[in-house]
Amino acid sequence: MFASTLGVILAVVLLSTVTGLLTIAMCMSIGSKSGTTPILSPGESVFKLSLSGAMLDSPADRSLSLLLGEDETLSLKDVLTAIRNAREQSAIQGIYLDLGVLQTGTASIDAIRRALTDFRGSGKFIVAYADNYSQGSYFLASVADEVYLNPQGLLGLTGIASQTLFYRGLLEKAGIEMNVFKVGTYKGAVEPFMSDQLSDANREQITSYITGLWGHVVNGIAESRQVPASTVSGFADEGLFFAAPSKAMESRLIDGLKFRSEVENLLKEKAGQTGQRLKTVSLSKMKKLEPKARKYRNKVAVVYAEGEITAASMSSPYQGEKYITEALADELRKLREDEQVKAVVLRVNSPGGSAFISEQIWKEVSELKKTKPVVVSMGNMAASGGYYIACAANKIVAEANTLTGSIGVFGIFPNLTGLFGKLALGSEVVKTGKYADLGNLARPMMDEEKALIQGYVERCYQTFLTRCSDGRGMSTGEIDALGQGRIWRGEQALEAGLVDELGGLDRAIDLAVNLAGIYNYTLITAPAPKDFILELLKKQLDETKVSLMRDMAGEDYEYFKTLRRLRSTYGIQARIPYDLKPL
Repeated sequence: MFASTLGVILAVVLLSTVTGLLTIAMCMSIGSKSGTTPILSPGESVFKLSLSGAMLDSPADRSLSLLLGEDETLSLKDVLTAIRNAREQSAIQGIYLDLGVLQTGTASIDAIRRALTDFRGSGKFIVAYADNYSQGSYFLASVADEVYLNPQGLLGLTGIASQTLFYRGLLEKAGIEMNVFKVGTYKGAVEPFMSDQLSDANREQITSYITGLWGHVVNGIAESRQVPASTVSGFADEGLFFAAPSKAMESRLIDGLKFRSEVENLLKEKAGQTGQRLKTVSLSKMKKLEPKARKYRNKVAVVYAEGEITAASMSSPYQGEKYITEALADELRKLREDEQVKAVVLRVNSPGGSAFISEQIWKEVSELKKTKPVVVSMGNMAASGGYYIACAANKIVAEANTLTGSIGVFGIFPNLTGLFGKLALGSEVVKTGKYADLGNLARPMMDEEKALIQGYVERCYQTFLTRCSDGRGMSTGEIDALGQGRIWRGEQALEAGLVDELGGLDRAIDLAVNLAGIYNYTLITAPAPKDFILELLKKQLDETKVSLMRDMAGEDYEYFKTLRRLRSTYGIQARIPYDLKPL
């Protein structure tokens, strides 16, 4: 009844707005096709790069954002394109790096730092400013020529911590038992359901990762700011992030304390502007300031695989989330059949997820590899199922701090007998065979059933090892030694042979072109843009569903999201051991 009522409500909401939306959508669609590359106005000599909030790998759909009155979602691809364009535009004299709390991984920040360093190599300036620097935004800002902080601001260099929340006690009180099946000494994703503390192995891998990551950040800042590494780590260890901002100046981590207006006046002087207000070029405009490339018959396709790997039925919309479904396998199949596509770059940014869906995508990568080269570019993470879908590629390129590996499998099946008892719920089953009600939540799992599931998980792990072994040209024993659910930083994965090179998306594209043996080509993003109006309506429907859920759940909405994630871990999974917070 509730589902039917919700459906009626959604239909009424959509029908009441569809006429206006279709009209606007058609106008915007026509406008976007007939639009020309924007031209800089006199005095637009500073590129203002404002970075805050969540950042995705894949390019953002600005037309939908504008139509629905939303802020444009940051995209790593768009940011890198804009910086490159700013370097080539003679009218652009410098970059105004306006930073907030940037929610992304270190691998993405490394890619932007490289692009900014390349920009500085052209002789142009970069000035960074923030009211308050988060750790990640300061790591990015440190490459600037000049770094300024608000006189009442904070420089949030604190170090890196990882926190694991354990559910076992709560589940016991609720009368819920989690039957856990796993293969992998380091597969820590199941520990919150079966323990009250980290295992030694899990603590070891977490310590290894965050220590290496912190060292990378400290050394990067020290090199950019030309100070000893001990100055950077000491600032964090002594708690100076809460000290007077002048301490950051004394440590030479910033160049001055200025209000935003003072920084913008400084930028006007640097750019030779005389007006009252600083004239700048936005990210949305700068990314379009690119000469139109000649189109060639040969194509190199970049495919984005971003988010958790899940069945389509689980891909309900939650703002700021993306999912990888079996649709990715269909897209790879289309690219295999397209004779104009000579090479494919698969950009993976995923913690993994469904082992079954990972296998389907792996199959299509393997088939695609038989007809044209496939190069994987790893983003912030390409772990567990994310590595599964990558391992068959001709070459794998990772960032130094890509979180990868986590070759392991687990399964979680709940037993709600205790909860049913607390709620006075009864259940009776009539069945035709011993295992007909396998997975019944209202009774404890039989030992024979546990043995069956454990055997299945172990076979999944062996399949995972075989896929990696075939793809990497290593024995299953060698892969098993690197597997067991253990995570690796990109640098460690390179040493272990799990990846081939360190670098970003551009390097992966160069490799794909070389492997294909082509010279002139057109770079495309796959899949091709979908029908604008259908995507608009789908997005509007998704947003309506989210809005209704928010209204009904109120303050409990975040708990619903958490419960959904917990539910998505049921069944057989190839997923990273824990969730990482932005730097």
